[in-house]
Amino acid sequence: MWARQHEESDRLTREITRFALRKFGERIYEAWQDFNMRADPKPLEEEADERQIFMPYFLFQWNPDARRNVTRAQGGVVARWYMLERTKQLTAMERMFLDQATTQPLSFYEVVCNEPGERVGVRDVLIGGETAVVERSGSKDLQPGDLLFAQIWHEPKLCVFGSLAPIRIPPDKKIEVIELRKKLKKKVAKQNRYLTPDDLLRYADLIRATYLDIRDRLFLPPVLCNTDSDPLLFHTLTFRVESAEAAFDALAPLAVGRSREELLDDAELDENGKLREVDIDWIKEGNGKFKTLDNTILGHLKISEELVTAKVNSENRAKRLRKEIEKRLRSAVRHESTVVQTLEEIRKNRPPEKAEEAEQREAEMAAMLRDPEVKKQLQGVMQKQVESWVHQKIPALGGRTPLEAVRDPDGKEMVEALLLDWERRDEMDISPHQLRPDIRALRRLLNLAPRLS
Repeated sequence: MWARQHEESDRLTREITRFALRKFGERIYEAWQDFNMRADPKPLEEEADERQIFMPYFLFQWNPDARRNVTRAQGGVVARWYMLERTKQLTAMERMFLDQATTQPLSFYEVVCNEPGERVGVRDVLIGGETAVVERSGSKDLQPGDLLFAQIWHEPKLCVFGSLAPIRIPPDKKIEVIELRKKLKKKVAKQNRYLTPDDLLRYADLIRATYLDIRDRLFLPPVLCNTDSDPLLFHTLTFRVESAEAAFDALAPLAVGRSREELLDDAELDENGKLREVDIDWIKEGNGKFKTLDNTILGHLKISEELVTAKVNSENRAKRLRKEIEKRLRSAVRHESTVVQTLEEIRKNRPPEKAEEAEQREAEMAAMLRDPEVKKQLQGVMQKQVESWVHQKIPALGGRTPLEAVRDPDGKEMVEALLLDWERRDEMDISPHQLRPDIRALRRLLNLAPRLS
């Protein structure tokens, strides 16, 4: 039955596509703009994978004359014209396909179970309810927790994906879908009812906008940040000073928790015992990201006979440190230059590492981790940092800590999504000698059920 209906559906899709290109071919780029909700999307020719979700939109949902008022009866303009021209030739099965394609909403579905190559069980994140969908090729790589942006057709005795976005959305993006669900619930709250499929049709643009936002950000390069949540941007500041000793006296207090004697232990002195060169870490008490750490190293300073060279990893820290240095040394210091580099520029300019050096470093790490006591100590430090996460204010949770978020159903679902994504990434990391956190401990701290395999 699945094979017969699948073949008939493909045949109908090919036929209506030829019809659409003949009747509306010159307007396909207009539809592409409408789908992407922007006047200048990437060229359709460069987005081959995205045709998988765009073409069903063009054939069955797109309506340039009433984009915000597509109802169950209307469907899309292409489908309506096709049915008008072929009304006497359409078979019962073709009518059923066209009805499903033009009336079933798109939604976000979470994979709850999977039989690769056979079927996948999904739950509608927006309106609830589980469906077993017959899916051959698309189910091969799916895992529980994956999110799909799709339309489901309810055919006789089976359900299939009528359209399916080409990307497998990772679990942590479920937070955005939950936020969307909250918006939709708020829109129907005055009517004192649950969300329905009709609501998903009514707010189809808002739902698609969420998909587009997730899609676009999935392909952006990651933004690396320091412990202050500042984007990484490496600054080297150079200052001219009158003497190394005067600079050291003024700047030594920046190394909070380190005595003058400790800082001078590794200093370089001239033959008269006068300070020639010394390194100072810029340190503050506590750590905003890892509560188990006593302090945070914000930057590094090298004081030589007439120069102070400071290195920090963000623009904000560069501004703060320059202000501190100029405040402490006053007229005895003059800023000479600031060089800014991205991480990519640093990597590009770094001399290539020799193979034997990399092998030696790997061997040293392996030898260190073979010591049970060392490994246990490092694992303990890492686990404390990981468990401190439950007390941190997480932007994705609206500034709440995970302990606060799990107190309401939506927040609990968001935390579960973050943990599942964390576990996934940890399992994908197959680096040798990798120390792995125990995420189960986080679930216990949050009173959440263990992850099902």
